[in-house]
Amino acid sequence: MEIKTLEQLQAVDERTLRFTPWGLGRMHAEDSAEFQQRVIARLELADEVAESTRNKFEQLRAGFSHGVLCYELFTIVEDATRLAFEQALRDRFVAHYRGSTVDVRDRRGREHQVAMTNYSAFYKQFRDVRGAEIRMGAAGDWERFNRMLSGLLRWARREGLIRGQRNRSLEPVQAELRNMVAHGSYHLNSPVEAARTLSDLAELINHLWGRPTPGGRLYPAPLKRDIVAIGWSENGHTILAGLAEHLASAQDEEPLTYLLVRAVVDDPGLMEFDARAAATAFPSEYLWGPGTRTEAVDWLEAHRPEPDQCDHLDQVVLVRAVDGQVDLPLHPQVAAGLSPREQRGTWYAMRVDRALDAFGHVRALVAAQPEHEPEGECQQCPAETLATGDIGTVMAAAQKAGADTAALTVPDVRTPLASSFRRPAK
Repeated sequence: MEIKTLEQLQAVDERTLRFTPWGLGRMHAEDSAEFQQRVIARLELADEVAESTRNKFEQLRAGFSHGVLCYELFTIVEDATRLAFEQALRDRFVAHYRGSTVDVRDRRGREHQVAMTNYSAFYKQFRDVRGAEIRMGAAGDWERFNRMLSGLLRWARREGLIRGQRNRSLEPVQAELRNMVAHGSYHLNSPVEAARTLSDLAELINHLWGRPTPGGRLYPAPLKRDIVAIGWSENGHTILAGLAEHLASAQDEEPLTYLLVRAVVDDPGLMEFDARAAATAFPSEYLWGPGTRTEAVDWLEAHRPEPDQCDHLDQVVLVRAVDGQVDLPLHPQVAAGLSPREQRGTWYAMRVDRALDAFGHVRALVAAQPEHEPEGECQQCPAETLATGDIGTVMAAAQKAGADTAALTVPDVRTPLASSFRRPAK
């Protein structure tokens, strides 16, 4: 090992200077130090988070901040962050049962009550009674519990502390990455990777303590839905969307047909809006149209609709299959408002983060692909099947899952880009 002077230890690591706010390049040392600290300064934990979890997170942030002096620290911090996922879940497990007991069932089916003081003591007692399962969730079902990260993730999901179907697909990956760190070999990561993993940890911690993250990647807070105008030309060559509040002051180069919707303004699927189908990336709501710009402005003046917020994680949608064909998903309210003829066929009530995930899963089921589970959580898709059957069966399941099932009648209209999709039979 080369023994360095204090001055050498305080010198900036040239490799760090290559990462800038605009991608790869080169920064001055002082700017790099400030930039890397600002990257993680926005990662704040909720006040309710356990002190031991908070202290660990601050330790990781301190290590990241010094990566400008030693590039290897970014890898060390990311690896330690992978291990900290388990500590956060342990602390939340203890907080959940603090002052009470955990119902444990051993391998022979005998039941025990294990007092909760701290996780180490629980771990020992669980092992001593040869525990295999604990009660989880509101229903108190017995489920396997291995005391490790995968078991803690399953427990947190059953207790409703973490959610999201796409996150469910990622949770086994988190466990695998943790194991790779614990038993892996030498590797070198960048500050970009370390910062992303730290950000994911902050989101998980905050969500465990009931605080979703505004703009989050994994556990986002509800999204704002604005009043949006979607317009298109008669030939369909022009299609645009924007805030409806600008309609009165803007001018069209050619006559456009408009719809007014309540939607996330930067939704990547907005141009494929369909009043009946859940075709956008985030939940959207038909308000008015189609009609001219003048008619749209008049309607806005008369009704003055307000923005709202929508939570897209674990939303419930319904999908219909008829004669081997699968229709686009519908929100339960829209499905309830269909005519009896449109409600015929086999229906699926699905819990998903993106409505089109349900469409893909049901297509796999109709095609009899054996790796896709017809009931419960699919291990191949970010989707969970709540019920299958006629419209009444799935509507009851949707209502039980918390969805609004009051009938809502909307016209059968859509943008030109959405018109190529198959519509429900008349």
